[in-house]
Amino acid sequence: MAHTHQLNILAALDRAKTRRYHLAAAAIAGTGFFAGAYNLYSVILVYMLLGRVYFADSARPGEPGMLPPDAAAALNGAVFCGMFVGQLAFGWLGDRIGRRRAYGLALALVAVCSAASGLSFGRTAKAVVATLCFFRFWLGVGAGGGYPLSAAIMAEYANRRKRGAFLAAVYAMQGMSILLSNAVAMVVAAAMPEADYVWRTILMAGAVPAALAFYLRMKLPETARYTALVAGDLRSAATDMSLVLCATIREQEIDASVRGVDDKWGLFSVQFLRSHGLHLLATSSAWFLLDVTYYSQNILQKDLLGKLGWVSHSPVVTMSAVEEVSRLARAQALIALCGAIPGYCLAITLIDVLGRRQLQVAGFLVMTLSMLTLAALYEHWTSHIAGFMALYSVAFFFANVGPNTTTFVAPAELFPARLRCTCHGIAAASGRAGVVLGAFGFFPKKGADGEYAAGIGTRNELFVLAGTNILGMLMTLFVPETRATSLEVLSKEVIYEAVDDAACN
Repeated sequence: MAHTHQLNILAALDRAKTRRYHLAAAAIAGTGFFAGAYNLYSVILVYMLLGRVYFADSARPGEPGMLPPDAAAALNGAVFCGMFVGQLAFGWLGDRIGRRRAYGLALALVAVCSAASGLSFGRTAKAVVATLCFFRFWLGVGAGGGYPLSAAIMAEYANRRKRGAFLAAVYAMQGMSILLSNAVAMVVAAAMPEADYVWRTILMAGAVPAALAFYLRMKLPETARYTALVAGDLRSAATDMSLVLCATIREQEIDASVRGVDDKWGLFSVQFLRSHGLHLLATSSAWFLLDVTYYSQNILQKDLLGKLGWVSHSPVVTMSAVEEVSRLARAQALIALCGAIPGYCLAITLIDVLGRRQLQVAGFLVMTLSMLTLAALYEHWTSHIAGFMALYSVAFFFANVGPNTTTFVAPAELFPARLRCTCHGIAAASGRAGVVLGAFGFFPKKGADGEYAAGIGTRNELFVLAGTNILGMLMTLFVPETRATSLEVLSKEVIYEAVDDAACN
């Protein structure tokens, strides 16, 4: 541990007023995170068009072409596996070569593979899907890497008073990606009559924000915390801290701040297990349990919208593939505007006021009550699908306010700088495992008429989802509150003397 008897320069970073470099870091981290999310949330529209374009011949007379279940599973599995690998690999890489360099590699991968996805080729439908799977896997690797890297960059730049809001704002770009991906789809569908060009253009548009974030990243230096605490380059750290603090920092001051930091033990050591083992288990478990519930509804969205009349239930009769995509994009954009984005905005507002743990517990609690209500009144909802979707939307609104945001924030704050990206990557990869279970473990059951029974899942599945939310709430109790506390204190790297915040203003 480092015990200093002067104003610690690392603490000064936590107490600094919000300045241009804070906003620049938020913009760059947010743009990169947006680029990865765009490619994930535009896929439901792409899959619909792939079925119409390449599998129309295999459909029964009078029915539209649909992407076969095995092809959809392969495409989803490719990107999920890629994200799992990317979260672990780039998490480790961010702690080895630096956040800035690793983030550049991840963004370059997203940009290249977004463009390449739109150029997927093949003589047969299966060949096109196979090529797309290849590019989607590597796209997932880059997008997965954005989770630990964008979180670590923002956490290490932000001051402690607004750190939660900055991190939540980065994650809120996920909501903006849903909105913009559907806006792009509507514009492209209006401009292009050919369905094969539409899905390719939607995917290739994802390269634009990734390339922009890559360019902007070159203008941002490595985080001063990584440079000082991990790389040990005190001269560069002093220069970087001077920019953030708008004051002249000498190398000797940095040396006084980091002298004596215990940096010998690693992830698989007894010391880590004693200090942070429970934290890693709790953050990873909560993220896993949240994503089981959160992503269980994605595969049901189109059918719910069809039952509400927002999109056609028989598109082959009433509209073309491009028109159906346009209508579905409008419906999803409306859902994002009414649910996802307000939820993220409320999280940004409350996270540094109420704290991470209270928001996470409250979110899991509302989700639990919503699922139990839906399950208890299951027979009633079969004939009132609008009420079902309204209550289901309440659950996911509070998920965005609470655990869907806080599970991203907490792992970026609890662990030492030398292991921050690695541990965040492990927690995020655990969440990705929950995504797989939620997306593939709760498929709606079809009856003999080909319709989904009761519109969504079964009563037992809703009870199971309520149970996962209860477990998530329990695991949250083992996650320490991180609000307004210095990163080095939370990670037990440095102990600061009590210093009045006004000393750095």
